[in-house]
Amino acid sequence: MTNRTRDSLLISVFCAFFFFYGLGRFGLVGADEPRYAQVAREMLERRDWITPTLGGTPWLEKPPLYYWQAMLAYAIFGVSDWAARVPAAVDATVIVLAAYLFLRRFCPGLELDGALITASCAGIIGYARAASMDMTLASAFTVALLAWWTWRDTGRRVYLAAFYACLALGMLAKGPVAPFLAAAIIVLYCWAAREVRLMVRTVWFPGVLLFSIIALPWYVAVEARNPQFFRIFILEHNLSRFSTDIYHHTQPLWYYLPVTLLALAPWTIFVVEAFTQTAQAWWSALRSTAKIPGGSAPGAGYALSTFAGCWLIVPVAFFSVSQSKLPGYILPAVPAGALLLVEYLRQRLRTSQDTTAPRWLVVPHALVATIPIAPALLIAYLVTEHRLPGGQPLRMALGLAFLLFLGIGLTLLSRMGLRMLRLVTLIPVVLVVAAVLKIGSTALDQTLSARPLAQEISSLETHRLPLAVYAVSREIEYGLTFYRNQQVVRYEWGAIPAEEHLVVTRADSQLEIAKRAAGRRVSFLGNFAPQHLDCYWVSAAATASHD
Repeated sequence: MTNRTRDSLLISVFCAFFFFYGLGRFGLVGADEPRYAQVAREMLERRDWITPTLGGTPWLEKPPLYYWQAMLAYAIFGVSDWAARVPAAVDATVIVLAAYLFLRRFCPGLELDGALITASCAGIIGYARAASMDMTLASAFTVALLAWWTWRDTGRRVYLAAFYACLALGMLAKGPVAPFLAAAIIVLYCWAAREVRLMVRTVWFPGVLLFSIIALPWYVAVEARNPQFFRIFILEHNLSRFSTDIYHHTQPLWYYLPVTLLALAPWTIFVVEAFTQTAQAWWSALRSTAKIPGGSAPGAGYALSTFAGCWLIVPVAFFSVSQSKLPGYILPAVPAGALLLVEYLRQRLRTSQDTTAPRWLVVPHALVATIPIAPALLIAYLVTEHRLPGGQPLRMALGLAFLLFLGIGLTLLSRMGLRMLRLVTLIPVVLVVAAVLKIGSTALDQTLSARPLAQEISSLETHRLPLAVYAVSREIEYGLTFYRNQQVVRYEWGAIPAEEHLVVTRADSQLEIAKRAAGRRVSFLGNFAPQHLDCYWVSAAATASHD
């Protein structure tokens, strides 16, 4: 078996397991997953590739690239929750493959390490299994920046064209944030590496034209059909979202520091060390050349690391000053952390015959890699009881985590330490993903998804009825919208159907429902204990007798 065949097989197996296996084990969670999945379904049903709609009303918060991908998945596999997640899984695989091909050129011998490190980052695995735009943007953005660096190194315009084309896809994935972040990263790198002329060379008219041809037609078409698009998408969901807390996603300034560190797990410790060494090398070179006119660029020999460092810090800095913060915003920075780590390994393995991992990194790295084992094994208890159990289950989970901790620590302290880093760190990642899917999927489905609730409602009704909700979360509202494939109205807004209907509300709310549906018969049908919800039948307005 050749090395490339082996690499292809390993990448395929890990991507299939990390991103695709068990995509439907638990239903869509949160408000965004079912909402975006339903928008794609409605676009497919209407055969409309221009205007996203939810409940038949234009939904103009996001561009269409994810919707287009989900529509294609629905057309192939049918409409389902796991099909709604397929685009993110495919996009994550594209990131891994792009990292492999890139590193095969620039870090030969470590391309497989880099691909698997990228694939096993917590942020990549988590968002590869989510029906959202975040992975779509991260994929296009990653390929764009890797293409830009390849153009910088080779001078071949085909890579610069790929850069502009992928930025256009990023523009279709989540809007102008893609070209803005790319420009900021390139400007920062060119300043740090004293390659100022490179900024001018990057502005290439055929590339700008290609970007416009790919990205702008949809924006023009959707604005022509929906004159409110510019106000909703640009002014509200880009400018106002960044400058104000209009959507109540406020977080402290330092929010993205722990989020980024968690997204890079289990490689966090070594990525921090790689970033620190790159910054020190750049600063040392800057000081040594400051008094030499025309001196060499700071960080010569660390150019790729410097670029990856700029790539990592720009999204963190940019979104940190935003007034609206969500974890997925930082996802485009995660591949840069993997790239930094691979460059760190290349430098260490090239300059030293002793590949023992630095002692001060071994214990924290082993802890970060193995701590998630315990909560993963106990996840069913955690999501239902919101605490860790005591007794034998906890002792067994901690015991396994401790054995893995010892194994990783001793391996990294051996002479083959850094060469074994990828292997020993992947073991707990595989176990965590397997435990969550095997042990926790039922509990996650019951407590976080509207899928079992929708199934329960279907078993209670003799014929399909309109559905309303009262005093429940947006997650329940949008989840029922997708799984029932019907518009769900809210009693709070006075949207009480005139015909007989069902209403889902928090437990023990019959008096409140009866008050809002004054003069109409209200009957209790059943409760959904895992989420503390009740379901009631409400008669039509014309048969106004109160039970």
